[in-house]
Amino acid sequence: MPQHATSGLHRLTRTHKLSVAGVAAAGAAALVFTVVPGADADQGKSQATAVENVQPVAFSAVGTAAKAQQATIAEQADKSAAAGKAEAAAAKKAAAVKAEKARAAKAAANRSAVRTAIPAAAPKAVAAKPVAKPVAKPVAKPAKKTYPDNLDGWIRESLDIMAKKGIPGSYEGIHRNIMRESSGNPMAINNWDINAINGVPSKGLLQVIAPTFKAYHVEGTSWNAYDPVANITAACNYAADKYGSMDNVNSAY
Repeated sequence: MPQHATSGLHRLTRTHKLSVAGVAAAGAAALVFTVVPGADADQGKSQATAVENVQPVAFSAVGTAAKAQQATIAEQADKSAAAGKAEAAAAKKAAAVKAEKARAAKAAANRSAVRTAIPAAAPKAVAAKPVAKPVAKPVAKPAKKTYPDNLDGWIRESLDIMAKKGIPGSYEGIHRNIMRESSGNPMAINNWDINAINGVPSKGLLQVIAPTFKAYHVEGTSWNAYDPVANITAACNYAADKYGSMDNVNSAY
């Protein structure tokens, strides 16, 4: 048999092969009917009927098997398609989840960048409550020192003024010279010495002439040469200039 005659069989499907098998069975039955010459007419009819019945049965079996195989193939195809759809849906869902995560990460990065770029608002300065200034109490001026209106008081007041002006002298030195010059009389005047002859008599507790009183007058005291305090401070100022201090004077000066 030529080679190409058999190669065609390999291209037949299972359904085709079953159909060929059925045809072959029918042919064999017909062949049996022909080969037996001594059979009677009834037997022939019976055999013919058998042959007729064989062909539909063979083809019916082949068709049923083919339909079952097609149903199986269709079921497998449906399952495969369903599996493919499920895989596609799962892949789509996974892609959506991945995209959502990427979007969330990008949004978080943007928020972080914004927070970094914008400095935190400085806290509002709390206005300091004005501190009530303490009411300054008026400083009471020290009471003016008073002195008795007598020789002791005049000498002490003169010493305080001299201390402020830097004029040296002591109570004892002043008192001693006053007692020699005027015996403590603030209105004493010398009208007989040379100064009186020259028209400038000595006056006051320490017998100061007018030119000397004016030249050594101490600021803050009276310009009246008979004023006890003014007379003492001017005389002590003069004695400090000429003798270093009234303490150094022991006679007319």
